[in-house]
Amino acid sequence: MKEQLVEVTDCWTSPKAVLKCVGPKLVPFFKTATIYFVLAIPYENPSWFSCLIKCLPILSLCVFVLLHGMSLAEKHAYSRKILAGLIFSCIGDALITWPCYFIWGMVSFTFAHFLYIWGFGMKPLNPLAGLASTGVALIAYYALFPGLYGAFVWLVPLYVMILTIMVWRAVARVQFFEDLWTWTKLCSCAGGILFALSDFFVGIKMFSLSATQPLQQTNIMVAYYAAQLGIALSVVDSTTVATLSATYSISSTANSCTPIKSNKPIIPVSYQKVTEKLKNVKLANNSPELILSKVD
Repeated sequence: MKEQLVEVTDCWTSPKAVLKCVGPKLVPFFKTATIYFVLAIPYENPSWFSCLIKCLPILSLCVFVLLHGMSLAEKHAYSRKILAGLIFSCIGDALITWPCYFIWGMVSFTFAHFLYIWGFGMKPLNPLAGLASTGVALIAYYALFPGLYGAFVWLVPLYVMILTIMVWRAVARVQFFEDLWTWTKLCSCAGGILFALSDFFVGIKMFSLSATQPLQQTNIMVAYYAAQLGIALSVVDSTTVATLSATYSISSTANSCTPIKSNKPIIPVSYQKVTEKLKNVKLANNSPELILSKVD
């Protein structure tokens, strides 16, 4: 039974099948991100318009998470945390548009990282990923340390610590050697790493005298938007697994009280209906939750 559950889950979380399902919901993100790079508003001339253009891609990802499914039910607990993290990230984007609010922007992003950590969870622990993340973070901090000044002398280390934990938990979700990973978990892993890379570029721009400003800003935003996209995509399989697990749990409980009258393996009726639906319904037009909603 568990093997069948894994097989169905793998079908729903395969890149080709899921991209056909969620691709249209990502169109606003790619359009708004393209508008940002085409307009290329100078970072040195902040305005409410530049703030809006900068925040639109993240707002589009918020809408993507909402469209994928949102409720107070347990199956959407992960999605709620990711959505809250995106909202705080958007607030941070708006604040750091103006240099005088940069520290408050750091605070907002710190809350976003806390929410992502909460969403990613602490299991599996994967201490090796934690050690690797810490090692890279120490090297990056060592490179930035000479340029730190004022409040940043103690704010940056705190921020780096929280960011490192977020990257650790994003990487720890992917268990390649135990065959317990999905491509969407891989997206959140890549998202966490790219977020750290984006922040490192910000650190170079703020506390170092290197490279040209336009190139730096482009690198920052490409890595940042890709990071948030990866993290947002991780909600795709979370509701699927939660829904299937709930279906399997309820059905198994109901069937555990049923006397066995034959040697044939007992498959929960609701699960059997789900597998039958998968054979007849195209995933391109139906999300996992929609398919389950059609099962009586």
